[in-house]
Amino acid sequence: MAPGSYSVAPVTARDLDELLALMRAYCEFYETAPADEALLDLSRALLADPDAEGMQLIARDERSVAVGFATLFWSWDTTEARRIAIMHDLFVAAPARGGGAAEQLIGACVEQSRERGAIRLDWQTGPENLRAQAVYDRVGGVREQWLPYTLPVS
Repeated sequence: MAPGSYSVAPVTARDLDELLALMRAYCEFYETAPADEALLDLSRALLADPDAEGMQLIARDERSVAVGFATLFWSWDTTEARRIAIMHDLFVAAPARGGGAAEQLIGACVEQSRERGAIRLDWQTGPENLRAQAVYDRVGGVREQWLPYTLPVS
């Protein structure tokens, strides 16, 4: 593998320790602090039923060091009566940013979405995350006009 190129594959149980470190860094970026066991529970739930729940992908550099991850969840869009994919997380560790790992993770998410019959891949990012927005614009992402809302239920 050439420098600056990455391999992207579905997460397996063997990847969980390295994935946890990436998820922890992602949570720190967004100033949250869920317990490690809760993060691992999320990953294990996806590993247990990837066709119904979703999946995680991990990017590795030419030395096989984990440098990024993405989390996909499957859902439906009633207005189109079709399955969609939601890229809920996309993270690349600081040393690997700008090298193409994010684009490769997004490409792998698109492929996994197609394989499961999804008609599109949706995602969102923080309004202040300009670096991520530049990546999303570069890969052809289109900003939607919908406004996200959240209502805590617990």
